[in-house]
Formats: sequence, structure tokens, C-alpha cells
Amino acid sequence: MSDTPNIRKHSSEVVDGIECAPARAMLRAVGFSDDDFTKPQIGIASTWAMVTPCNMHINKLADEAEKGANAAGGKGVIFNTITISDGIANGTEGMKYSLVSREIIADSIEAVAGCEGFDGLVAIGGCDKNMPACIMGMARLNRPSIFVYGGTIKPGAGHTDIISVFEAVGQHAKGELNAIQVKQIEEVAIPGPGSCGGMYTANTMASAIEALGMSLPNSSAQNAVSEEKLSDCYRAGQQVLELLKQDIKPSDIMTKKAFENSIRVVIALAGSTNAVLHFLAMAHTVGVDLTLEDFVRLGETTPVMADLRPSGKYMMSELVAIGGIQPLMKRMLAQGLLHGDCLTVTGKTLAENLADVEDYPEGQDIIRPFDNPIKADSHLIVLKGNLAPEGSVAKITGKEGLYFQGTARVYASEENALTGILNGEVVAGEVIVIRYEGPKGGPGMREMLSPTSAVMGKGLGKSVALITDGRFSGGSHGFVVGHITPEAADGGAIALVENGDVITIDAVTREISVNISDEDMAKRRANWTAPAPKYTRGVLSKYAKTVSSASEGAVTDK
Repeated sequence: MSDTPNIRKHSSEVVDGIECAPARAMLRAVGFSDDDFTKPQIGIASTWAMVTPCNMHINKLADEAEKGANAAGGKGVIFNTITISDGIANGTEGMKYSLVSREIIADSIEAVAGCEGFDGLVAIGGCDKNMPACIMGMARLNRPSIFVYGGTIKPGAGHTDIISVFEAVGQHAKGELNAIQVKQIEEVAIPGPGSCGGMYTANTMASAIEALGMSLPNSSAQNAVSEEKLSDCYRAGQQVLELLKQDIKPSDIMTKKAFENSIRVVIALAGSTNAVLHFLAMAHTVGVDLTLEDFVRLGETTPVMADLRPSGKYMMSELVAIGGIQPLMKRMLAQGLLHGDCLTVTGKTLAENLADVEDYPEGQDIIRPFDNPIKADSHLIVLKGNLAPEGSVAKITGKEGLYFQGTARVYASEENALTGILNGEVVAGEVIVIRYEGPKGGPGMREMLSPTSAVMGKGLGKSVALITDGRFSGGSHGFVVGHITPEAADGGAIALVENGDVITIDAVTREISVNISDEDMAKRRANWTAPAPKYTRGVLSKYAKTVSSASEGAVTDK
């Protein structure tokens, strides 16, 4: 790091000198004064939108970050990027745009900040795709940056959340709830702003980014509507100026050891399988060599400690109330599970940040002690075999069991699978196979939340398994395996499975296989024809042509 960094390295190219008079004229119209042209410019990337409760409040948070940047001697400039809502789009054709939006958001942050000459960045995300996207955009530019989480939603009446509504649909199909009862849950489950309330993908990624060192301590564990969250944004705006002065950039923070810390924390929290996809993408963007094998290696010695939804009973707001993830990280550091020397956006190391953190209050049972974990090793299981030679990812906490063998029930789309589950076509002892839902085949790698919720609602959670080349919502639970690679659209083995084939999933040996001989597999492959592209124009077509395998993070700049 330089002793005397130029904290206006980028903005000076835009506003200094007589030749930049046109740029200054434009900026005066949006509120710049003469003094502002001498200050470092801090871009505030806001993912505000009224398309989802996860992001509906972020405009106010962006205002606080701008105030913090201005108070510290910078000039904050707010700009918007998009967001979509998985919770709204799940189960529909629109969900194909979800993972695609991660790339669009990263592209837009890079494009705006790179074009406008911002010296530093604060990015505020609320729904799960825009969080890794913010990190990817900041990493590409590699300018002093901080991520702020928009915060978690509070529980709905009766301890409900969005997954309660999805599972109510399955309960209705089973005859356990009538339409009025489903509507009653629907009306109360989402009480206001904030991201989905369990350790689903949004809270998983917020925790992951904090553990990575790219958020201020506790940013992941604050309610969306709270004074703490407003203060978090203000302090982030201030702290970017300190990062500029110290010339601390994302590449200084997001090292291989920092990713190892973050992966271990996600495992301890029983986080979403989507984290695997996003970790691979974020690491790729910052130039860190991270593979599925790293998840295997780290998972062998990292226990699951948190009793959080969807597999547990508590919500994120209840973890917030007892101190968030900082006490957990301090416990893990003491156990030798974290690298304490990793640099963070505070300008201090992880160990220094944790030094004065108090432990959880006596009597809480959200975070288990190390001598009584929920699971002794990772719930994120990387499985390989003749069905997934390049890998697949399962979320198995142990509550679902560690072994499943059953006959295949094959569907070529999520919609067909959901219909089959709800109308009773799927029965106990079967492995539901949903294919052509991968990054290329979907395109867009939809989450299978509607089918998994229907399985749970129909009471089949312990008697069927579900596998897919698509992915899962952080709210999915049950015996599920996703990210199967190669995907069906690339002629992977999942494209060749037929109804009645015996499929074996073994979480202990980390194997997933179909009982087909190599000879029969070769015959089926010879008869297989790649389906025609589902989209030939627009962003989904472009995505399908450029996206990499899920085992490589499904990135578009490989």
C-alpha cells in the first residue's frame, strides 16, 4: 500500500482542468459546488426498487451512506442498479432472469463507477442476487469499497415468513389447509421491508460478505427497519474515505484465506447452497483460485452450529437479538477455524475486530456449543459420480438422513414437476429429477423452491429426494441435490436418465449415481439430441451463449 495514495485518482480525470469544464457543468446541475470538485467522489450503488420488500427501503439507506461520505470529506453520488424478486418470480418463467440479474447488476456497477470516475464505492443490497453482484462489480474495479446489507425482515404473525406461504400451497394440495387458511398466512407472512427472514440466501450472503471482511461488523445482523441499520450505512459512507487514505482495495481483503473464513461461517450457519455458486463467482472475479474441492476440504472440519430456518426453527431477527454472527466468529476463531490475520474494511484484522466482542447470552439455543453441534461437519455436500462427474451440491443437515435410494421420476421443467407433485403423481420412494433447468438449459438456472415446498407441504419430505441441474432457494429443505454438472443441455448424464432408473445419493461417501452401465449410458447418449434454444434473442439468449458451468460459478466472463 502506498504511503501517500492519490485519493482522487479517478475523479480527477473527470473534473480537473479546463478541458473538463463540460463535465463540471453537467455535475453542477446535479448539485456539485466548487468545493465538491476537490473532493474524492464516492459512488453509492443503491438497489432500491418497489418490486420487492427486500429492497423497498434501500433509497433511505443510500441517503444515509451519502451523508456519511459527505461528512468524512467526500462527495457522495447515488446511482441505481436493478433488482428482481425471487420470492415473486419463483415457479414461473420469469425466474429465469434471477441468476442473470447477478451479472447485469455487476455489469452496471462496473459500468457506472468506471464511466463516472468514482474513487470509492458503497453498495447496498437487499435481495440475494444483488449482494454477490455488488461484490463482483466492486471487485472488477478494485477501488476502495464497502458492502452494506439492507437488513432482514421481521417475522410475520405466528412466526411465519415467505417459506410458510410456499409450504401452505403444498398443504392445501394435501387437503390440510383450505383456501381461506392459505390466504390468512399469505396476508401476515411479510410484515414490511427486509430480506426473507430465515438463513435463506439473502441472510446467508450478507453473513458471508461480513465474514469475508467486505462489510462493517454486524452489518449482516441488523433488522431492515432499525436505527442500527441507518447507522451502519452512515458509517460505511465515512469508512470508505479511510480506505481511500489507506489505499485498501477489495483485492487486499478478498484473499483465499478470507474466502476460507467466509465459507466456514456459512457452514456454521447452515447457509444456502446458492452460496457455493456465488462464492465461486466472487472468487473468480477477484482472481482467487476457489473450487468445489475447497468446500469439501473446509467442510470436513467445520460443524453446523446454528438452528436457523429452513432446516431449523429460528429466524435471522432472533439471531440479531442475541448478537448476530460476531460472537459465533469469535468462538470459531478461538477454535482455530478462522484466519484472524485477514484484513477487513475496518482497516483492522478480523482478530482485532473480534477482540472486544461479547459472547452470546446464557440460555440461548440458536447457536449451539462446539461439543453439541447440529452436525459435526458441513451440510453443504459436494457429490460426484456417474450422474454428476463434474460435481453437484446438496444441502444435507442430517435431519433428512444421509442416504437415499429410489427410482427416478423425470420431468423436463420445473412447472411439469410441480404439477406432478401437487396432483399425486410423485409417490414415496422416488427421486424427482428436474432437468434442462441449468444455466444454459433454462436458461438461467431457476430455483426449485415451488417443487421443494410442495414436497414438504405434501408430507413427502422424508420419503422422496429431488435432484436437478437447476438450483435451490435458501428456503428449500429436504433431501435435495442441485447444480448437477454437466447440465442436461450440455448432454450431461442427467439428460439420459429415464423413469424407473435407480438413483443413489450417499452423503457419507459423497456419491450420486444412476444404476446404468457405461455401455447403456453410451447408447443413450448416442440417441440423445440437444434441444433447440428456448430463447434466440435478448438477455436470456446472450446469457445462455456466454455462461459457464455451475461448477465454475455460472459466470459470463470466463
